[in-house]
Amino acid sequence: MPAQDKTYYKHEKYTITVEDLDFFYSDAARGLRLQVDYLKAEEKMKEEGIEHTIVVFGSARTEENNKNYREARKFGALVGKSGKGPDDCFLTLMTGGGPGIMEAANRGAADVGAKSIGLNIKLPHEQIPNPYITPDLSFQFYYFGIRKLHFMQRAKALVVFPGGFGTLDELFDLLTLIQTGKSPLIPIVLVSKSFWKSVVNIDFLIQEKVISKDDLSLFTYAENADEAWQEILSWYDKHEKRLF
Repeated sequence: MPAQDKTYYKHEKYTITVEDLDFFYSDAARGLRLQVDYLKAEEKMKEEGIEHTIVVFGSARTEENNKNYREARKFGALVGKSGKGPDDCFLTLMTGGGPGIMEAANRGAADVGAKSIGLNIKLPHEQIPNPYITPDLSFQFYYFGIRKLHFMQRAKALVVFPGGFGTLDELFDLLTLIQTGKSPLIPIVLVSKSFWKSVVNIDFLIQEKVISKDDLSLFTYAENADEAWQEILSWYDKHEKRLF
C-alpha cells in the first residue's frame, strides 16, 4: 500500500477554525463577527469598573475655536468632576471617540483627571481616536449597530451638540428606542435650541400627526454646558431617581 501523500495536510484550507480568516469573514460567520465586535468592549468596560455613562454626541468637524467645542470640553469636565476621584467609574463620560465635539468632551474629562471612553468606528477614511480618551477605554468597532448598542447600554443621559448626518443618525436612533420602550427613559439634552429648531421642525411633525405632543417630553434644550448638566440633574430629581 503506497504511503499517504503528506502534502495534502499542507493545503492552505487545512487549518483550525479560529485561524480560518476566509471563514471568519464569510457571510455565514457574520453573527460571530457581531458577537466579537460587542464582547471586546463589553469585557474591558467590566474589567475597568464602568457602571454608568453620560454620552456626548456632536460633529467631528467642530474646531477648537468654536463655542460648541469650548462648551463640550466644559461639559466633559462637569461629568468628570461628578465622581469621587479618578478611579471612580460609577458615572463615566462616553463619546464616539473622534475629533471635534467628541475630542472636546474627552478633553474636558482629562482636564480634571477623570477617565473617559471613546467608541470609534472603522470607516473608509480612517477616523483616528482623539488623544484624550483613557487608553484602556478606547475601542474601535466595525458595526455601527454594535457601537450604538454600547452607547445605550449604560447610558444615564445623552447630550447632543450640533452635528451632521452621523449625529442625527445617532440621536434619532436612540430617540426611537426610547419612544418605543426598547430602551429605558433617560434625559436627552439638545445643545443650541436655534440649531435644532432649524434642523428639525418638530412642530410640523406634530401638525402632520406623525408624532404626538407627548414625544416632546423625550428631550429638552440647553444653551451651554452648565445648563445641560442642570437639565440632567433636574430630570433625575423630577423622576426621583439616582444619578450618582
